[in-house]
Amino acid sequence: MKLEQTADGSYTLFVPELDEHYHSIKGALTESEHIFINMGLKHHPSSTPRVLEIGFGTGLNAFLTMLEADTSQRHIHYTTIERYPVSDDLIHRLKYPEQICPKRSDDFYALHTTEWNADVKITPYFTLHKLMNDFTKYDFQGEYDVIYFDAFAPEKQPEMWSQELFNTLYARLSSGGILTTYCAKGVIRRMLQTAGFTVERLPGPPGGKREILRASK
Repeated sequence: MKLEQTADGSYTLFVPELDEHYHSIKGALTESEHIFINMGLKHHPSSTPRVLEIGFGTGLNAFLTMLEADTSQRHIHYTTIERYPVSDDLIHRLKYPEQICPKRSDDFYALHTTEWNADVKITPYFTLHKLMNDFTKYDFQGEYDVIYFDAFAPEKQPEMWSQELFNTLYARLSSGGILTTYCAKGVIRRMLQTAGFTVERLPGPPGGKREILRASK
């Protein structure tokens, strides 16, 4: 994998084998904050939301969620699933805490170094549960209030964007729950609707994609 700087100054990773980036090259931080925090987490009213992230990746979404949990003083339980964890060297080279919130650097790196497959309380308001597993084969239990669907693009990893998997996520979503994703393709919108979601097209992040999707139950 290669480190690349995006348009807002934050970094992302490029995977040559997939010809794909982990985040938008038009702004990694801007994209994550807009799609998953502002259009997702902040849109759900629960004071104790349970969040599920599809694709832990660089930990950027988890870090932003942790910061928002502390700011809003909402107790967030955050489950994230990742099959191929990013190396410690690359995580440090991304320099996310240095750009976003330097005083929370230790908490950011704790997201990556803490044990897998167990609840770990990172801060008084943020509990992390990392699953090292394959999303396409994992049997999720319980309910979630907010789902961040942040897998690689459908044309790069089509197996991550199937009707069966969206049906599963709909079943695991609580009443009133929401799912957000950067992908606004018509075929994805229709699969979400077939699963039972009510789907909205929303403006994309500043300087980035024109539209994103928010799906609700």
